[in-house]
Amino acid sequence: MDKQKILIADDEPGVRLLVSRILEEEYIVLEAADGEEAIDIAKGQQPALILMDLMMPKMDGYAACHRIKDDQATKEIPVIILTGIGHDLNKKFAEEMGADEYITKPFTRESLLKRMRQLLISSQQ
Repeated sequence: MDKQKILIADDEPGVRLLVSRILEEEYIVLEAADGEEAIDIAKGQQPALILMDLMMPKMDGYAACHRIKDDQATKEIPVIILTGIGHDLNKKFAEEMGADEYITKPFTRESLLKRMRQLLISSQQ
């Protein structure tokens, strides 16, 4: 079976590397360093799922998520907000922007993979 593409959008190279290492066995990993790049890659590569940080240069995760969910070409792609900010208000706002899931850092490899798999399965139905 072909590996699914997962886009990691985070301005911290260390976080992208960490998440890539978690995912690379099961998925093809795409990377974006800011929200604008994430939108371009989402349109061009059509990943199965996007992991999106909130605080990024050029365009933050809220705006990028909203643009992805607002675009006919990318609106079906599940977006998981992966952030160090765990406030309920941020979570509510992210959901309003169209995010499908909200995970706060630090997270465990198992919890990340479990939630990703659940979303990938439900998005294919």
